[in-house]
Amino acid sequence: MQWLRLLTFPFALLYGGIVKIRNYLYDINFLKSNTFSTPTICIGNLSVGGTGKTPMTDFLITHLKAHFTIAVLSRGYKRKSSGFILAGEKTSVLDLGDEPFQLFKKHKELIVAVDADRSNGISEIQKKTTANFILLDDAFQHRKVNPHYSILLTTFEQPFFSDFYLPMGNLRDDKNQKKRANVIVVTKCPADLSQTQQTQYIEKIKPKASQKVVFSTLKYAEVLKGVETDLTFSAIKDKKLALLTGIANPKPLVEFLHNNDLHFRHFKYADHHFFTMAELNKLANFDVVITTEKDFVRLDSKLPNAYYLGVEHHFINQEPNLVSLLLDTFKTDSAF
Repeated sequence: MQWLRLLTFPFALLYGGIVKIRNYLYDINFLKSNTFSTPTICIGNLSVGGTGKTPMTDFLITHLKAHFTIAVLSRGYKRKSSGFILAGEKTSVLDLGDEPFQLFKKHKELIVAVDADRSNGISEIQKKTTANFILLDDAFQHRKVNPHYSILLTTFEQPFFSDFYLPMGNLRDDKNQKKRANVIVVTKCPADLSQTQQTQYIEKIKPKASQKVVFSTLKYAEVLKGVETDLTFSAIKDKKLALLTGIANPKPLVEFLHNNDLHFRHFKYADHHFFTMAELNKLANFDVVITTEKDFVRLDSKLPNAYYLGVEHHFINQEPNLVSLLLDTFKTDSAF
């Protein structure tokens, strides 16, 4: 199928040209960016999907919530609502979209809002909440907002520096826009990535002197979580298993399960897919359906035999790590 992508080269050049012109207009302030008084961190990437943005946002919430009153602002991709929505007691996954709803359900004290217009979303958060720290999920391309700090994610196997523009490649932004990041996180690395390999990788990224590059690997949970019970891997090895995914890149999860000697049938759907009852009925005869946390919230308890496997970022031999960098930057309000 790679040759089909080669046929799209002219369209990729056109797309890349449009991206470059847009960024240039922002760089020379012809198009205006808004800066807000509340400290904001942008978490994003240069490519489409699968770099681990939601686990990274979750990681930051977990490690920073003791220090700040955090709000997360997302577009709310594929939600069934429109405009600005502030999550509340009666809010559903259809209102927020799967990723913001996942974070809202997991962190009870978290302020969660969605708005395609990030600038308006921040204004509404400032007016309607007590948040003193805002995480902008998947907002690297949304240059109407000038964040105080930007975290750029790229995967180890498909780094932005060896990619090309859509639709021939996976880049939705220009490679040189890495210059706007304060920290570049290389995600989904091998757990045994050596210091020498890290150094070689940094040489390919070519960061500015002021930029930090850190490396992380995905660390999966040791148990599967359901609505009422948890399951260990040993308890399900002899069961009839299915894997249900609607994420951009399920490959790391598939490899992890295989490495744990689990045998399953994989039902693979597009990222953010809302499952139909006909699709779920195909899974009724399996003893256990393994899925991701993001997929689990979209199931909305419609599949009693479903259990999700949590995942988080684990940084490799990094001192200071990302949390330390952020606390050093934002530990006082004097900079804002």
